[in-house]
Amino acid sequence: MRYDIRLSIEYSYQAASDHVRNILRLQPVSGPRQRVTASLLTIEPPPDERRDGVDFFGNPTTSVAWHRPIDQITFQLRASAERLAQGEEVDLSPALSDLADDLALQTDLWPGSPQHFLGASPRIGHDAAITAFTQAAIAGAATTRGAVEALGRAIHAAMTYDADATDVMTPPEVAFAERHGVCQDFAQIMIGGLRALGIPASYVSGFLRTLPPPGQPRLEGVDAMHAWVGAWCGAAHGWVEYDPTNAQWAGEDYITVAVGRDYSDAAPVRGAIRTAGGQDSSQAVDVIPLD
Repeated sequence: MRYDIRLSIEYSYQAASDHVRNILRLQPVSGPRQRVTASLLTIEPPPDERRDGVDFFGNPTTSVAWHRPIDQITFQLRASAERLAQGEEVDLSPALSDLADDLALQTDLWPGSPQHFLGASPRIGHDAAITAFTQAAIAGAATTRGAVEALGRAIHAAMTYDADATDVMTPPEVAFAERHGVCQDFAQIMIGGLRALGIPASYVSGFLRTLPPPGQPRLEGVDAMHAWVGAWCGAAHGWVEYDPTNAQWAGEDYITVAVGRDYSDAAPVRGAIRTAGGQDSSQAVDVIPLD
């Protein structure tokens, strides 16, 4: 499926800031499941410094800074990408008890190595409650891939989506204890549970095309940036992607922007400001199918 992607993020500050520095991960990335044919990120006002590149995990990044007072910033993305169709997957993953043998053979530490996604990361550590929930959820799963799906479905059933319950700084164990959160929380809870089982798990951020109710027109700006989970299911099966927020495998409606160990590696906008007072932000996303 081919898409045109449009994103606009606007920040406004109550008092002009004389120091703003950001790292942006907003542009989709080419990879095994998708191809990016065009991408343009524009920024107003133009930054005094801008450097485009890729980070360790291969995500497109843009570092920007302003050295003059500004009270508003707008990031706008226009991109074209194709999400490649996948046929029905045959489960070639090993039993969970045999996954460690596959992992022991993965000695190359290239960015996609499962070894990077197995241990604790800046925002995801061990939590006894998440581990106990995970072990109960995957009981009876015959394969590693089956365990991934079982946990994702269990988290979806146990959690309530609530945009007001958490923010980007909420630890996954807190969101899990309250059983409320957003896609970031669902994903990081699932990652913590998978790692507790010995399954390497990554945080994936990107865009999700949403479908209007039957008979209703498609509205502009109502698609979303989203987060889901990558899980390594053995050498023969490789990486799979599961969305616990919607209890489904990530298919043609998903466009990947960044992959990391947790939100801190894949945050769309991350940085620092020096200002007085608060700030407001708004976001609009359009994922427009071309096929």
